[in-house]
Amino acid sequence: MNTLQQGTLWQRVVQTADEALQSGSLVPIPTDGAVIEEGGVRFSVRVLAGLRKKAEARREQDAAEQAGRSANPFLPPEQELTVADITETHLAILNKFNVVPHHLLIITRRFEDQETLLTPADLEALWLCMAEFNGLGFYNGGTVGGASQRHKHLQMVPLPLASEGPAVPVEPLLAEAVTDKSGMGMIPAFPFRHAFVRLAPSLWQSPTDAARATSGIYARMLEHVGMTPPSPSGLTRQSLPYCLLVSRDWMLLVPRSREHVAEISLNSLAYAGSFFVWNELLLAHLRAYGPMNLLRDAAFPK
Repeated sequence: MNTLQQGTLWQRVVQTADEALQSGSLVPIPTDGAVIEEGGVRFSVRVLAGLRKKAEARREQDAAEQAGRSANPFLPPEQELTVADITETHLAILNKFNVVPHHLLIITRRFEDQETLLTPADLEALWLCMAEFNGLGFYNGGTVGGASQRHKHLQMVPLPLASEGPAVPVEPLLAEAVTDKSGMGMIPAFPFRHAFVRLAPSLWQSPTDAARATSGIYARMLEHVGMTPPSPSGLTRQSLPYCLLVSRDWMLLVPRSREHVAEISLNSLAYAGSFFVWNELLLAHLRAYGPMNLLRDAAFPK
C-alpha cells in the first residue's frame, strides 16, 4: 500500500505528474488565459484548445456503458496516475485530463454515487490533503453540478487559481460576507441562493478536527439553502444538484438549477471565479452575458 506519510503529499503529486507526463498517462489540456473584470472581481477564464481528447474518452466511456461493459475509470484507477492511499476509504489520483496543473482527485475506494451527500470520511480525506498543501477543494454534486463521473470524487487544485490578483478570484466579495449569530453567512454581491461559512483559523492543521467540524457545518449549509442534510444511518442522496467549495478559511455551497447557460458548462470552480470555455466564441458569449449573470442563471434566485 502506497500509504501517505505526513508532509509528503505535494512531493508525491509533483513526482507522479512528472512521471505520468513522460509515460503519456497524463494528458494536460492546453489553454489560453483571459480575464473578465466585473463588479470588483477579475474573473479568470481558460479557453480550452484540446478538449477533443477528453470528449473522445467520454464518448468511449458512454459507449462502453451502453454495451454493458464497466467503464468506471476509478475502478481501478490508472496506476501511473495514483498518488497515494489517503485513508482506508479514499485514494488520491491525478486528473488525467487536467487543465490546472497538479489537479488532484480524492476518490472512494468502493463505488459510491456522486449524487450521494458527503460523509465524515469524505471530508477527512479532503482535509488530510488540504493540510499537506494550500489548495481549493471542491465537489460537483451530480451532473447538473458539473460532475463528469458517477463515482464519488472530491477534487483539489493548488492555489492561486490565477497568476495575478487574489488566490481565489471572488475573494474580494467574500470579504463582504454578512453572518448571523450561528455563523451562517451570505455574500451581498451574489445574486443567487448560497450559504457561506468562515472556518476557525488553523482548523485545517488538524484534519480529524476539521472533518468533524465541517461535517456539521456542511449539514447546516445544506439545510440553509433548502436541501436535505445527510442521514446518520447511511448514504443520503442529494435533494438538489449543488456546488461546494472548501478552502482552509471558508466554505461556500450553491444549489444548482442548470449545468449549462449560454452554451457554457459550469462546475464548482466557476463559483470561485474561474471559468473554462471551449473556444473564443464562447469566451465572447461569456463577456456579453456577464460572469455573475451566468452564475445566477445556473443557480436559484436568492
